[in-house]
This record gives sequence, structure tokens and C-alpha cells, in this order.
Amino acid sequence: MFVDTVSEGPPMRKTAAILFALVLVVAACGGDGDGGDAAAPTGAGQGGDAANGETLYLNTCSACHGADALGVQGLGKQLAGSSFVADTSEADLYTLIVNGRASDHPDNDTGVAMPPKGGNPSLSEESIADIIAYLKSLQ
Repeated sequence: MFVDTVSEGPPMRKTAAILFALVLVVAACGGDGDGGDAAAPTGAGQGGDAANGETLYLNTCSACHGADALGVQGLGKQLAGSSFVADTSEADLYTLIVNGRASDHPDNDTGVAMPPKGGNPSLSEESIADIIAYLKSLQ
């Protein structure tokens, strides 16, 4: 026998169940994996904490871009003193970090893919904003 606990509970329980189901649907429709579907949140990178961003950078990005952000030959580009970082908006940097960059992307001249979120799926919007603030401070 199937018991419909959602309809038997108080109205808040039913609302919470519906909201939870919507969150699951939205999460399941996260995109087709082509790397072009994440939009930057409003103010991405603006007001980020550069000091925290440095710690996050060292834990996530430095393996390919170097602890000094001067790049690692054959892996990641130089980010410190980079005209690309200096001239790219925070929103565009956010999108690049979230989506990564395929090895065959026209702007990728290393031939090495950058994984989404630098391979750290736990990076939050706030963490990415902090990393961007740190990168912007290196210019």
C-alpha cells in the first residue's frame, strides 16, 4: 500500500516537498556539458575576498598555474601580470572558471584542457569570486 505522506502533512511540509522536487529537477537539468551553459552571478568577482582567494587558488589552481601564478610549462598559463586576466571582466572570468576550457578550444594554445572549476567541483560562487579578486590583485 502506498501512503502519500506529502498530502497528509501540514501545508509547510507539502510546500517544502514541492520545493525540494523543483531543486532536484533544476539540478538534473544542469546542462549538456558543452562548457558554455553557466552564466556568471550578478557581481561575480566584485567584492570578493582576495586573501581567501589566494588560499583557494593555492589549493585548486596552483597545480597547473603555479603557486606564484606564473604558469606551469605545458599545463596552465601565466595568470599574474596577465593581460588576459587584466582585460577580461569578472563575469567572463567566472564563466571560464565554472565551465573550464576544452583542449581544442580556439583560445587554448596549451593543448591541455582546463577542467570546470579547476577540477574542484566544491567551489561555490563566493569562492570563485574570491579567486577572481585574488587574480585581479596580481595584475
